[in-house]
Amino acid sequence: MGKTVLTEEKETLFIPLYGKAIESGKKNSVLTDKKAVEIINNLDYDFNSLKIPAKTNVMMCLRARLFDDFTVEFLRGHPQASVVHLGCGLDSRYERIGSPEANWFDIDFPDVIDLRKQFYKTTGFYRMIPSSVTEKEWIGNIPSSGNSDLIIAEGLFMYLSETGIRRLLSNLKEHLNSYYLIFDVFSKLTAKSIGSHPSMKKTDAKVQWGIDDSRTLEYWDIGAEYKDEIFFTGNRAMEKMDAGTKFMYKIAGLFPVAKRAHRILVYKIS
Repeated sequence: MGKTVLTEEKETLFIPLYGKAIESGKKNSVLTDKKAVEIINNLDYDFNSLKIPAKTNVMMCLRARLFDDFTVEFLRGHPQASVVHLGCGLDSRYERIGSPEANWFDIDFPDVIDLRKQFYKTTGFYRMIPSSVTEKEWIGNIPSSGNSDLIIAEGLFMYLSETGIRRLLSNLKEHLNSYYLIFDVFSKLTAKSIGSHPSMKKTDAKVQWGIDDSRTLEYWDIGAEYKDEIFFTGNRAMEKMDAGTKFMYKIAGLFPVAKRAHRILVYKIS
C-alpha cells in the first residue's frame, strides 16, 4: 500500500486508531480492537511521529469503550434504529458492537472514506457516506425509524464551531424529527489549553468549542433535552484498567475541575 497522505487536520483520526491498537495488546485492556491493529499494520504512516502520551492512549480507549457500552445498551431497546457515526475516521464501532439489525452509517470527508474503503465493505445494513458532517445533503440518505435513532459524535464537536454544531443538529432534527445524541465535550478551560498537547501540535488541529454547563444545548432552541452525563473518572469500564491507572482516574474524580475537563453527554432532541 502506498504512502498514506491526509491533511494535517485530518491526521487526528490516526491518534485514536493507534491508541486502540496499542491498548489491544495489553493484558488489562480497556478495549480490544483487532481492526485497529490490522489497519496500522497495513498503513504506510509513521505513527510514532504522533507522540501520543500513554495516558492519552488510555483515555481515548476508555472513551471508545464508554461510547460502545452506551450504543450496545441503546440498541438493545432499539434494535432497528438508524445509527449515524459522525466523523467516523477509521473506527470499527459497527464491527465491535455487532448489531446486525441496525441501519448504520459512517460519515467522514471523501478522502477519509476513500481510505476507509480499503478496510471496510458496505452491506445491506452498513454504509459509508463521503461528506463533511456540516453539509446538509447527506442527511437525506438517513432513514428515520421514528423515535429511536442515534447520532454519535466521538472526538468531533470540539473541532467544530458552535454555529456549525447548532446548524448540524437542527438539520438532523428537520429530517429525523427526533433522535438521541451522544458526544464528548471539553470544559472551556480544557478547550483553551489543549493546543499544547504534543499530538495536537503534530496535526495542527484546532479546538473551537468547549462548555462548562452540561445543559447548554437545552438553551439552543432545538428541542434538546439533557439526559445523562458520563464521566471518565467513575464508570464500570475502569475496572479493566491496571491498578495504577485506575487509582489515577479515581483521584482525578475527587477534583471537579479534573472530573469535568472532558466528559460525555447524552441528549434527546425532538
